[in-house]
Amino acid sequence: MAEKVSVGLIGCGVVGGGLVRALSRNGALMASRLGAQISVERIAVRDLSKNRDLPVEPAIFTTDWMSIATDPAIHLVVELVGGTDTAREMILTALRHGKSVITANKALICEYGEELFEEAEKNGVNLYYEASVAGGIPIIKALREGLIGNRVQRLYGILNGTCNYILTQMKNKGWDFDYALAEAQRLGYAEADPALDVDGHDTAHKAGILASLSYGFWVRPDQVHTEGIRGLDILDIQFAARMGYTFKLLAMVKPNLAAPVSQNGARPFSPVQVTVFPTLLPEDHVLANVNGVFNAVFVQGDVVGETLYYGPGAGADATASAVLSDLADAALDIKCDSAGRVPAFTPHEEDGEVQDIDSVVCPFYLRLQVMDRPGTMANIASILGDLNIGISSMFQPEGHEGDRVPLVLMIHDARHDAMREALKKIGQLDVVFGDPVMIRVEPFDPLPVLAD
Repeated sequence: MAEKVSVGLIGCGVVGGGLVRALSRNGALMASRLGAQISVERIAVRDLSKNRDLPVEPAIFTTDWMSIATDPAIHLVVELVGGTDTAREMILTALRHGKSVITANKALICEYGEELFEEAEKNGVNLYYEASVAGGIPIIKALREGLIGNRVQRLYGILNGTCNYILTQMKNKGWDFDYALAEAQRLGYAEADPALDVDGHDTAHKAGILASLSYGFWVRPDQVHTEGIRGLDILDIQFAARMGYTFKLLAMVKPNLAAPVSQNGARPFSPVQVTVFPTLLPEDHVLANVNGVFNAVFVQGDVVGETLYYGPGAGADATASAVLSDLADAALDIKCDSAGRVPAFTPHEEDGEVQDIDSVVCPFYLRLQVMDRPGTMANIASILGDLNIGISSMFQPEGHEGDRVPLVLMIHDARHDAMREALKKIGQLDVVFGDPVMIRVEPFDPLPVLAD
């Protein structure tokens, strides 16, 4: 029974520094709860001369990460350097030297998760990655352990605080996208190069991880249909609010329950929708009221029903809290010699596949700039009708002068390929100006009752 778990930390930036401070503050509390002391013995950094003002002895710092990954006296390695290529090498090296690893690296897990999990299993150790998704929200543990007896019927996530802050400010303060982004950068919520966040890639990495855990097959980054919020027009946010909707960059993970049933009545494994795009949510839904930099994950299980996980999705303290959780799990596994007690990922669905975006069905918001003259609506409705696309409602906002006016249509459930064809034809009408704006709607309708 190990009384002390020796930890090597690779990377000591914002999150690494937050972790060291958190351990200094609550390490004794964790030891009393675990029956094992967690001790950071070595820290690898790029620059030894940098003043870090951390409650550790300067002698434990090194620039040689390899010496940590291969040191027999180090039980556990925490990787917090970011990136993929070097971080992958660091983790593989540690795993091959019989060390369990903790990481907060979502891009790495999404891109190389399968390889890393297999290497961990082969070497009788484990890979922990709670901090890779949704910061301080323990969603990995919830899916992997708390909801293990449930089939996930649908999962929705607001997983990027930068985008959520921007959309919140655009709605509440009337800022345009560029101004809201500049404020997010000024406050430190957005990077100087915000592409990873505002173009949806950060959310897509997290969505792929959650989808893989929920459905038991690995979802590659290129399988996640991804759109960001860059250039979102304030007009659409205002019009949507008038109709009772709120914009969110939403990750959606849910099976296609409309998949055909075989002749003998068997229901095959349904393709799973894994998407990230700006979405209109009813204002009275709980996710519509997740504001600012906060994250939330909504999971519906077939046994438990609807559950919600809410909290800070980024920052030194939130991420450090998730790493502490993994440190506790890893310390108990080392203490009890049970590294494989809860495997990092168990592929259990051989027939799993990601649904093609063209076959995804949902309602849509459609905004057009049109000529204000008789027959315009009839031409548009004719195109939609020929493609079996129904209009649920429409309105023409008042207060727009001239012969060009906005026209907003709410579309019934339709396939993406049909909508894309409709927009192409509508955009070619001589009464339509500019590119049509199409945004998906998630009404959170009750799930259909399926026969066993």
